[in-house]
Amino acid sequence: MVLADMVHPFVYREGFARSAPAVDLVLAAGDLPGYYLEFLASVLTVPILYVHGNHGDESVDEGDGPIPPRGVIAAHGRVVTAAGLRVAGWGGVPRYRPGGEGQYSPSQARRGLGWLGWQARRGVDVLLTHAPPLGPHTGSDYAHRGCPEITRFMACRRPRLVVHGHVHEYEGRKPDYVDEASGARVVNAYGYRVLEV
Repeated sequence: MVLADMVHPFVYREGFARSAPAVDLVLAAGDLPGYYLEFLASVLTVPILYVHGNHGDESVDEGDGPIPPRGVIAAHGRVVTAAGLRVAGWGGVPRYRPGGEGQYSPSQARRGLGWLGWQARRGVDVLLTHAPPLGPHTGSDYAHRGCPEITRFMACRRPRLVVHGHVHEYEGRKPDYVDEASGARVVNAYGYRVLEV
């Protein structure tokens, strides 16, 4: 199951555990509140991997200051093996305003994704990001543009699947596509979906 950018009412409800689809892994592509990630961990018995978005809401705060959500696995900047898949994670988005949370400069993206690429040198099945790569899923405004460094990572490491968030459906549904250079299937996880990998 993939999800991003919104607390989906079908998922975040008392009866979800009884009606949840059979899944082996949850990939959370950012801008999901920590309480929602913890809810998923409490009702599903599968690994839940997440990357942060650009809204800084993945933490939980119960009075002692913000802490990472419990029961889930932070994948940003590393390769994690879960449910038989090697997943590379990269959270945040290209910088679109000074001082914004979860944003990175081109040089930070080159260094960070270069290090992630080195970790993925033996291959990776999935690239989990918040920002989209360059291509059909980019937004029409500067804040939702694609990330060229993600596109380079895809061409170099050739994941079978790229899951991202950040681009909401107010721009209209953006169907999955296959990236010509890397052969990766690119999926926008906005809301929630169940995929076969």
